[in-house]
Amino acid sequence: MEEKKIKHYSSHHKILLVGEGDFSFSLSLANAFGSASNMVATSLDSKVTVIGKYSRASTNLNELENLGCTIVHEVDVHTMNKHPLLQRKYFDRIVFNFPHAGFVYREHDSCQIELHKHVVLGFLKSARQMVSQDGEIHVTHKNAHPFNNWKVVKLAEELAKLVLVERVPFYLFEYPGYINKRGSGHRCDQSFPVGDCSTFKFSKACDVESLILETCSI
Repeated sequence: MEEKKIKHYSSHHKILLVGEGDFSFSLSLANAFGSASNMVATSLDSKVTVIGKYSRASTNLNELENLGCTIVHEVDVHTMNKHPLLQRKYFDRIVFNFPHAGFVYREHDSCQIELHKHVVLGFLKSARQMVSQDGEIHVTHKNAHPFNNWKVVKLAEELAKLVLVERVPFYLFEYPGYINKRGSGHRCDQSFPVGDCSTFKFSKACDVESLILETCSI
């Protein structure tokens, strides 16, 4: 099939999307490809909760299903590599846009920042077990204070044993139809200003153990 692309993503990639809100980012990719047969889109919430929280979720999910997307709900990013529908599967791109631990404290509070870092680190460690040897793990994140205190690159390189491949600016308009959501609280269906933000691309350093595991799964 003819390859179709949108930014860093190709219709030839096996793509795992996690932490989806109303699934509009997944749908943006699928529409660009003309198919979603190469995609697995997941949410932490159940399907019932997703549809209840987001006004466009039901429509987006139906469109994704019609385009051949595999949709899995109730996926915890910390343990997704052990999920019965995802374990022993490998992906060329694993994507987590605007990870967030929910609104427990104020954003600049050190306790809130630690909660966010816990979410991101757990995702990176689990994603490392699922990304193909030459694949990439993408985290899109705000650059401004206090979000820069999450130290995403440090978490990835020092604690998750990943390597930063590239850091590129992220612009909403480059993904037609994508509407970012707050995802938590009584304003969960509302968008938020992304401001200055980047997509951080990580890969894993080549190691013999990962190569053997990936080869055995084929």
